[in-house]
Amino acid sequence: MTDAAAQGVHRARYRRILSFAGREFVKIWWFELVLPRFGMSGISERTRGPRMQRFARRFHLLAVELGGLMIKVGQFMSSRLDVLPPEITKELEGLQDEVPAVPTPAIRALAEAELGIPLERAYAWFDDTPVAAASLGQVHRARLSELDAADTGLDEVVVKVQRPGIDEIVAVDLAALRRVARWLTRVRIVADRVDAPALVEEFAATSLEEIDYLHEAASAERFRENFADDPRVDTPEIVWERSTRRVLTLSDVTAIKINDTEALRAAGIDPSEVAAVFAEVMFDQVFTHSFVHADPHPGNIFVTPVPSVAGGGGRNFRLTFIDFGMMAEIPVSLRGGLRTLLIAVAGRDSRGLVAAAQEIGVLLPSADTAELERALTTLFARFGGMGFAELSKVDPREFRDFAEEFGDMVRSLPLQLPENMLLLIRAVSLTSGMCSGLDPSFNVWDAAEPYAGRLLRDESGNVLQAFASQAMGTMKTTWRLPGRIDDIITRIDDGNVSFDTSRLERRLDRLEGIARRIASGVLFAAMLIGGALLVPSVPPLGITLICVSVLPLLHSLFAGVGRRPR
Repeated sequence: MTDAAAQGVHRARYRRILSFAGREFVKIWWFELVLPRFGMSGISERTRGPRMQRFARRFHLLAVELGGLMIKVGQFMSSRLDVLPPEITKELEGLQDEVPAVPTPAIRALAEAELGIPLERAYAWFDDTPVAAASLGQVHRARLSELDAADTGLDEVVVKVQRPGIDEIVAVDLAALRRVARWLTRVRIVADRVDAPALVEEFAATSLEEIDYLHEAASAERFRENFADDPRVDTPEIVWERSTRRVLTLSDVTAIKINDTEALRAAGIDPSEVAAVFAEVMFDQVFTHSFVHADPHPGNIFVTPVPSVAGGGGRNFRLTFIDFGMMAEIPVSLRGGLRTLLIAVAGRDSRGLVAAAQEIGVLLPSADTAELERALTTLFARFGGMGFAELSKVDPREFRDFAEEFGDMVRSLPLQLPENMLLLIRAVSLTSGMCSGLDPSFNVWDAAEPYAGRLLRDESGNVLQAFASQAMGTMKTTWRLPGRIDDIITRIDDGNVSFDTSRLERRLDRLEGIARRIASGVLFAAMLIGGALLVPSVPPLGITLICVSVLPLLHSLFAGVGRRPR
């Protein structure tokens, strides 16, 4: 295709996206703004659900036809439960990269241009039939040359090659999306709910990282280092000598797809155990490593059978993650809020959950949270602690009515998603769906509670440390108080002061006794609380602290009882 022809195709693509958005804006303007002004808001409300569904279907067809970033946009929209109605998110949640493979000659030409040598020299064998084809690239199996195999210790590999011209397509799509975002800023009902230009820029940053295979390779190595000593997790090795920005070569780790329950059972692997380990690993990524695989769909996770001894803990499998183009890094500012959130959810604490949402930045401080707290209390009381199997037995009408009421209330609040939260929500959503598919009785509360307990102990330890530090400071002050008092009295006695200090001495002596009893009381409280917190994890030390705390308690209660006042 000539440059002029390519530019014509790109202009047509740009106009196609904008014309679709323009038509949809006209419909929204008519039904949501014009009709209510003429007293016909009932028509708008009655038709809103079907209209949203039809819009989602039309966008689904457009995304599949155009490919490129449009499929990613649909997947992005499907996770925006805070902004978009369920009619849209439900329709788009199953949107996949439904695109035809690029012809082999074009793939070969791009790979050879990137690697700088013919494929016959780069690989001993290269399969022209792709293993998978997506909107941004496709994957082929290959075998390393003898020299590369000797250097790397690898033989069978897979090669990811970008679709030719994808850089230009991404640029066109982002230009169209930025134009649409500027339109959205002029629609008040949208502008009040979401910062569209900021969302597009966040999406653009993620998309540009995803088409940079060197960035993906670096993420893969970081993920591998995080789980280097963990027998539950494996990742492919990168062949850096055969990798560039548009070509990525890595070890072939293909095994059983995580959602292939029949193959798992045939290999002697329990799908419910896979679900439990998968949830544990995802929680570890969030709360231990703060670096999360944000696209854990079934095509990106394999279950590799291993001998039970090598698997650790009696397991006969490990989870193998691939495709690290979409990762969520959790900054320190977000990490504390997520800990608070998990503890609140595990404790069914509606007020704590609202506080966590405000700490994270999802819920603006100006929000009226009283109604949200009441709704969360009802949610925990009715559905809290239920697994997916139990939820499936709930009357669908009850669940639907509650979901609609709760969803409408949440969407009426001033919500926003801070940076990196979108990818994290996507990861959590995919994890939840995967685990329930593997084990219908899977209960996300059971998976979360051990982490919540550990985090709670960590938080308690921090509180105890701060309390103990304060108590020690108080004790040092009170313990030095008698010496200071004595020093003052000595200075008075050495002078020529003629007044009687006996009354002052008695009062100071009494103050000294009170100070020592207060110090004993503080020490007793610190030791008792510390011991109680340590009993679950370190029983001997916790019990010892509780027992020893009796000594300062006795001093606090009975010190000075038998003394005669002077």
